[in-house]
This record gives sequence, structure tokens and C-alpha cells, in this order.
Amino acid sequence: MSESGRRIARDAREAVRQGPEEIERRGRARLAEMVAHARARSPYYRELYQGLPERVDDPALLPVTDKKALMARFDDWVTDREVTLERVQEFVADPARAGEAFLGRYMVATTSGTSGVRGLFVVDERCMAVHTALGSRAGGGLGVRDLLRVAARGGRTAIVTAPGGHFSTVVSAAWFRRERPLSGRILRVVPINQPLPDLVAELNRYNPASVAGFLSMLTLLAAEQEAGRLRIRPAMIMPGGETATPEALERLGTAFQARVRASYAATECGYLSYGCAHGWYHVNSDWALVEPVDADHRPVPAGRPSHTVLISNLANRVQPILRYDIGDSVVLRPDPCPCGSPLPAIRVRGRAADLLTFPAGDGEQVSVSPMLFGTLLDRAPGVERFQIVQTAPTTLRVRLRVGDGADADAVWATVRGEIAHLLTEHRAGDVTLERAEEPPQQSPGGKLRRIIPLTRP
Repeated sequence: MSESGRRIARDAREAVRQGPEEIERRGRARLAEMVAHARARSPYYRELYQGLPERVDDPALLPVTDKKALMARFDDWVTDREVTLERVQEFVADPARAGEAFLGRYMVATTSGTSGVRGLFVVDERCMAVHTALGSRAGGGLGVRDLLRVAARGGRTAIVTAPGGHFSTVVSAAWFRRERPLSGRILRVVPINQPLPDLVAELNRYNPASVAGFLSMLTLLAAEQEAGRLRIRPAMIMPGGETATPEALERLGTAFQARVRASYAATECGYLSYGCAHGWYHVNSDWALVEPVDADHRPVPAGRPSHTVLISNLANRVQPILRYDIGDSVVLRPDPCPCGSPLPAIRVRGRAADLLTFPAGDGEQVSVSPMLFGTLLDRAPGVERFQIVQTAPTTLRVRLRVGDGADADAVWATVRGEIAHLLTEHRAGDVTLERAEEPPQQSPGGKLRRIIPLTRP
């Protein structure tokens, strides 16, 4: 860790020791600094913030932004004039460059476009240093027994995620290995596009001290652990990316006999929050602001579900994200959390990505992670947008929007073949795939739920 990183880590620990008022003071000061920086260096924000006071440390004074608006003004949004949409698109078009430093100094991550717009996010080194420091702060609660288990497995971490591409989990791991060359032996990305038995065998060989991944995928692995096919003893399980219920977290902890620490974050702000043992997500509000709001972007009282939530990333200076509508529904805890953390606590009601479950040939059931379909179809030629709806136990209705100039019949043939192969690999081969006439449908809130499981009684 650099000296700058060590300073950030010390400051993060000191903020927690000093309590809620000091945490809030730091957050307001950093918001004022970020607004001033955005005004000075970003033509988009200079225009958006005309007429605002010279110093702004209250996020409620700022206009709301979202992915669609920012991506439409990409070149004006960024604060480094060498960063352009054309250059970033060219960079992410090559999966082999995932984790490579863009322009020698930035990390680039993409989103899959669940709201209908693919996001391209450029992250500077300061933001990555904050991410690392706050991760260390969140992981400081391991007991002696847990630390011994970590040491016994050489500190190895397995990140179970989509292979290749510029997804945040993949590029973050590659960035970490680049910054810390010796970490290559203790950090491994385990691809989810392999058959489940092969994935289990790889994890058994690696024997990690901690395992991170999407909740749906870790739930599949918990079932393998319960069945005795997966035989690992990690000290820490770190689910993320999807809403984690207390019951789901308890199952993971019991299956692996491990401490479970979920996180609620986004590509736009990877260090947004970390979960505690009581099932709440504690917002790192000295470096990130979270505002639960109604449909008109007015504050929602603690204890009540919000219509959406606005986030502000106070670390990333190359691509400021301020009062950004992320589209999730959250509840702010109205009282102190029993875990003792002074950081504000939320529960997330949105972002639930359910497993698709099918009857298997042996009379049992087999579940497939939604992320596997995204891994396949995000890279399928001609697919602009997709939605898979399970209409019966063995029927999937596939809605597609193809790109301009693409042959719709050829795109469908490719998609049908990819999905059929995936299902066969996971022992769910007797599934009917229907080609929908209608395009993918967005929810009333504007989100595109790409995988919709069968509603079961």
C-alpha cells in the first residue's frame, strides 16, 4: 500500500473511532471538495451547477443525475480531457485488456445495462485506494479463530464471477494483482461459465480462506457444500450484487461454518457499504452519501421504504458521480445498529436476482445463476437487450431486441444455441425455449429485470 493509501486507511479508522458526528463532518467536507472539483474540471457539471452557492456541502441542493444523462454527455462529464467515449469504447472492446491501466492511470469497468443503458465507468487511483482502505476497515472484525483459518489457507481469496470482460469484479481483481504482484498467488478469479462439478473441483483444489461472489452463485455453492461435494472451510463468505435476506446469509454461514459479510455496492461506487452480522448494510458515509428518496426525489424518513436511492461517490475525481439515481429501494435504520457501528445502516429491498430452477432428470432440481445468462448474451453478436421469463417449470420465453442491421433470425439462432448449451451443461437440458414476439419489458420504475423466474406458490 502506498503512503497515500496508508493515510486514507488511518483516517478511515479514526473516523469510526470519533463517531457519527465526525463521520458526517468528513462526508460534507468531501462533498464540497468534489462539487468544486466537478465545477472546475467538468463542462457538464459546470453547466448543471450554474446558480448554486459557491460552496455546497448539502447534497439536497444538487440536481439529480442518472446513467442515461451522464452517458449521453460522456466527454463533457469526465474531468480529464484525454478520456473520451471513443477511447474508452475501443479499450473495453478488447476483453484481454481487462484490468490493464487505461491511459496508464485509470481502471475501467462496465455495467451490463439492466436499466437499458450500458455504463462505462473510469476510476482513478485515489478511488481505488479508498476502496482498499474501507475494505480493510470492514474486515477488521475477524476473531482469533477466523484469523487462524485464514492463515492456514495462506490468505487465499476466490472471486467466483463472470470470466473475462470488463466487469468490476474482474477488473478490480486484475488491478489488485497489478498493484501487488505477489498477490497473484492468493487471489484467484474462478469463472462461473464452467460446469458446476468443474467449478466445485477447482474450489476444492484451491481451498480458499475467503470466497466472494454474487449471492445467487454462492447459494448454489452452499448447496454443493451441504451435499458434501464441495469441501472447503473458508473463514469468510462475501456475497454481493444481489439483495441478501437474513435467511440467505444464515444459510451461507451454516453451510460453510464461516463469517458472512455481505456488501451493497455498485460499479459506480464499489465501496458503498459493507454488511454486519445483524443483516444491515453500513454506508461508508465519510466517503459515500446515500439518500433514500420518493418518486419526486424528496427525502424519505428513516424506517420507510424509499422509491429510489441517490448516491454520491466522494473519491472518484476523474468521473464525478453526484446525487446519482441508482434505482433501488432501501430502508434507512432509524436507531443505532446492535453491531455497534457508528455508520448509518440500510436494508435493500431491490436488486433481487433470483435463481432459475428446473426439474433435473434424476427427480431432483437444478438451479442456474442469472449471471450465467448475462455472461453468455452480453457478448452475443447482435443482441442489444434481452429478457428471459420462466413461464413454466421447463419453459423459458426469450425476449430480444437486436441491434440495427442485425439479422434477427440469425441472432435468435445463436441465442437459442447458447442457452440450450448452458442448460445442458447444468443438467437442465429438457427446457423449451420460446422466441417472444414482444421486446424486453421494463418495470414501472424503469429497470429492466433481465431474468424473471417462475412465480412459485
